[in-house]
Amino acid sequence: MTDKIIKIPSPDHPITVERNPHRVVVTLGGQEIANTTAALTLREASYPAVQYIPREDVDMTALERSDHGSYCPYKGDASYYSIPAGGERSVNAVWSYEAPYDAVAEIRGHVAFYPDRVDGIDERAP
Repeated sequence: MTDKIIKIPSPDHPITVERNPHRVVVTLGGQEIANTTAALTLREASYPAVQYIPREDVDMTALERSDHGSYCPYKGDASYYSIPAGGERSVNAVWSYEAPYDAVAEIRGHVAFYPDRVDGIDERAP
């Protein structure tokens, strides 16, 4: 077994996690998959901001855990979910860091959605 490289956010690769003051709603096929006022916005280096939504605000019955996984040296191992209602477009559309590294511990218990695999991730005024 090889050891995974663990990196700490730094000025060269900053990561911030902040509470989003807006309501975040994720839709697919005319259905709300998630609706929350407790999203966390993760900003990492020059990547687009990602909304992490608490699992309790996600219709987890609409998701199906997949065998796919990935690794980020800053955040840890990610597990994935597909949204069967979205067909092929929504395979591995959702990810979660179930045991994130300390630098991003706040995202534990949250999931995130790929914007191009759902119909919308909308931020609405509170």
